[in-house]
Amino acid sequence: MGVKLTKNEQKKQKDQLKQFQRYLPTLQLKQQQLQSVIREAENEIVSLKKEQQKAIASLSGWIAVYSGNAAFPEDKSIGNLLRIERIEKDTENIAGVAVPVFRRLVFQDLSYDLRYYPLWVDKALVALRDIAKYDALVKTLQERIDLLQKELRTTVQRVNLFEKVKIPEAKENIRVISIYLQDQQTAAVVRGKIAKRKLVKAG
Repeated sequence: MGVKLTKNEQKKQKDQLKQFQRYLPTLQLKQQQLQSVIREAENEIVSLKKEQQKAIASLSGWIAVYSGNAAFPEDKSIGNLLRIERIEKDTENIAGVAVPVFRRLVFQDLSYDLRYYPLWVDKALVALRDIAKYDALVKTLQERIDLLQKELRTTVQRVNLFEKVKIPEAKENIRVISIYLQDQQTAAVVRGKIAKRKLVKAG
């Protein structure tokens, strides 16, 4: 067992048990909070992907023109007019974890000859920027989920450690020490009575 069968050890085990029992609800609350935020982010990803598909579907009349770009030589492809420079993010604290928050998608400022491209190219680029923004939002949310899931795994391990190991172990140690101390006390009383009888007989 590895514990001393003493009153000091009994007090130490009781103090530890109180500490474990006080800390466990905080861990359980953190676990619930993390699970809730992860579910919200996962639902948001599903919603964003649906919205993105709707945006793509709304361009179905132009898709052939967009994707083929047959009218343009390769160096004049519409794809060359849209380049992501960076995803700008902030951070927020969720249950002690710093996670990213999408702020905006920044595109390179690419100029093109308005006389060369047809009028629909402007509208196409706006639509493609919106579609690209969905990807950036999903990517940021997935980063949040990954960070929160890592913290959740650690938190679940700690909850299990407290619930299944530390608290039962401390309770068992207290029980064993209490029984031993009671036995010692009973034995001391019995010895005292025997000694008293011997004194009475001797007297």
